[in-house]
Amino acid sequence: MRILGLDPGLRRTGWGVITVDGARLAHVAHGVIAPKDSLPFSERLLVLFEAISEVVAAHVPHEAAVEETFMNNNAASALKLGHARAMAMIVPARAGLPVAEYAATVVKKSVVGTGAAEKDQVGFMIARLLPTAGKTTADAADALAVAIAHAHHRKLRRIGAAA
Repeated sequence: MRILGLDPGLRRTGWGVITVDGARLAHVAHGVIAPKDSLPFSERLLVLFEAISEVVAAHVPHEAAVEETFMNNNAASALKLGHARAMAMIVPARAGLPVAEYAATVVKKSVVGTGAAEKDQVGFMIARLLPTAGKTTADAADALAVAIAHAHHRKLRRIGAAA
């Protein structure tokens, strides 16, 4: 099973692909999509759409998972982030992949053990859980963490369905 994790953002969208074989997780690839701030908003969204499409085509995941947005007090920023998140959900769905969503606290708890973990703790655990990933940026580490959270939670859903 190959899982694509996405940490959406308008400035930087992290992506990570892992494989899951039983309880074994393995790193496949990761990166960050960073549209130029100088581009018009619509073109930045297009960059996200095209780059995520390229990731899906190159790594052929079976499922995708996206981190839910953190609500902030700035409505305009939240709305723009929502557009970036839409790109992260539409592209895999358009490719026929099931797309799951996870709150940041669920992702952090799945990887670090606490939903209140800091970004550096997530990065540290990604390095331990996926040693072949090498050095990752915070955005790519978060995306890999989303993929790992999905790997854990999809297993739990299967166990619950069998009971």
